[in-house]
Amino acid sequence: MKCIWIMCAVSVYASAGEYAVLSTGFRVHAESHETANEMVRLHTRDGVIEVPTATVTGFQKEEFTPPPPAPPAAPLATTAPSVTPPLTTKELVTEAAKRAGLPPALVHSVAKAESAYQTKAVSNKGAIGVMQLMPGTAAALHADPNDPRQNVEAGAMYLRELLLKYDGTVSKALAAYNAGPGAVDKYHGVPPYRETVNYVNRVIQQYEKNQSTQVSP
Repeated sequence: MKCIWIMCAVSVYASAGEYAVLSTGFRVHAESHETANEMVRLHTRDGVIEVPTATVTGFQKEEFTPPPPAPPAAPLATTAPSVTPPLTTKELVTEAAKRAGLPPALVHSVAKAESAYQTKAVSNKGAIGVMQLMPGTAAALHADPNDPRQNVEAGAMYLRELLLKYDGTVSKALAAYNAGPGAVDKYHGVPPYRETVNYVNRVIQQYEKNQSTQVSP
């Protein structure tokens, strides 16, 4: 009886494969086979095995069960971007006051007296928004008076300029904010206009109240 010998593999087979059933009862797994000169060549994953044709009683197809597909990858957890809510009108006033270097309580007192924080307020003289900016004043400060943030920022800066002009005298600065610097300069102080006098008193009273309670408006 001829012995079985192994040759080097020359190719790789991707088929499901088969079993060569030998007369001894053993089975040899092979990717494929071919017959030549009374010999059967079994192409295995490790090489080629040759056996006499007479020793092979038959071939059985290997039942190939494909592996189950990999489960789909779980979607990466994403964190929803945090959304910062827009600032309220009062928060805008506080920020503008701090940027202008003014006490927030003072700027809040002006905003309350001017418009009660109403962003759409328009006076009969044409003053606009929370800080009631006249169009000419807003233009000089390069601000859009209809934009609440720009309106408040410009109003705070304008109040700061008036305080600097009048050496920190709050009553004069408030009177100029209400009636214009020309009127204050003319009367060398708060002009004797009922509206302006009431305005200055109202703002100062509110400012003192805010300071005494130390509560943000």
